[in-house]
Amino acid sequence: MDEGAYTSGMLVVAQIFEVIAAGILVVGLVMAFVLAARRYASTHDGKATYTLLRQFFGGVLLLGLEVLVAGDLIRTVAVAPTLDNVVVLGLIVLIRTFLSFSLEIEIEGVPPWRRAFVSGASVMSRAVKTSEAS
Repeated sequence: MDEGAYTSGMLVVAQIFEVIAAGILVVGLVMAFVLAARRYASTHDGKATYTLLRQFFGGVLLLGLEVLVAGDLIRTVAVAPTLDNVVVLGLIVLIRTFLSFSLEIEIEGVPPWRRAFVSGASVMSRAVKTSEAS
């Protein structure tokens, strides 16, 4: 396999990760509203419904960020591992990490270092279990 084909293939893989992340965000938003509507229909509790919506969509955002970071890693490491690209990747990961921590604090109410690590998928799972319990 020549270098041009490899680079093109890795660019396609990185773009696939970006499409998957966008899909996660769109599907997750729809699922969040469906779960919230179910919660509201069964409880008529606006506060609990809003909390469920925020928790579930916050988890969706975390999961989407994780997938986007994976795509960026592929693009940087496999396609163009120059010092400039690695620095840009480092900044992107730093910004996304800050966003993830901010979202986790918003969702959980405590900083991530004060509890076990929570991924986007586990936050979404917990929100679904909460909605089914009501």
